[in-house]
Amino acid sequence: MDKLLKYAPEGLEHYDYICGVDEVGRGCLAGPLVTAGVILPKDFKCELIKDSKKLTEKKRKEAYNIIIENAISYSIKSASVKEINKYGINPATFISMHRNIEEIEETHVIQHLLVDGTQWEDYNKLPHTLVIKGDNTYLSIAAASILAKVKRDEYMIKLSEYYPGYNFEGSKGYRCKKHDEKLLNSGPTKYHRQLFTETRLKNLNKKF
Repeated sequence: MDKLLKYAPEGLEHYDYICGVDEVGRGCLAGPLVTAGVILPKDFKCELIKDSKKLTEKKRKEAYNIIIENAISYSIKSASVKEINKYGINPATFISMHRNIEEIEETHVIQHLLVDGTQWEDYNKLPHTLVIKGDNTYLSIAAASILAKVKRDEYMIKLSEYYPGYNFEGSKGYRCKKHDEKLLNSGPTKYHRQLFTETRLKNLNKKF
């Protein structure tokens, strides 16, 4: 049985509005980056909610519904390929996460932010904690990872209907053999990230 994830860092357990944020899709060749923010009740427990990468697609969708039904507040946002191309992956990530915070704070004042990873760009001087492998430590970050993953996967599957052959339905825009072959034969789509894709094509062309 997996351990139950924590609600808050030590000393902050009394807070009612702790928001976890996470992203999905940083390392993809194609598609948007999706982020989510989630505030869960202090007494909420659910063994199913864990790092989204540890769940099957079916379990993720089940967890997604549980989160939506029980969250005090949540937000799912994205940074488009155009924004990623223009600003770079790190600034685009923060832009999307700031959108999560802005939406949540329309109804709830976030007392503390839990951010998965090692970098953060300040938003209104909001108190925060950076957490390495946060989606395997705190419940709200894990919940955010699940919401972002499910939404992004749905988007990439839909995109595959308009751009067949790139295996967006399977790879979700990440590198794979089918994706590489289609890139070499047909070139990138408007949903491919410019710098990421150019680098990948250079590496592929060196092999042939």
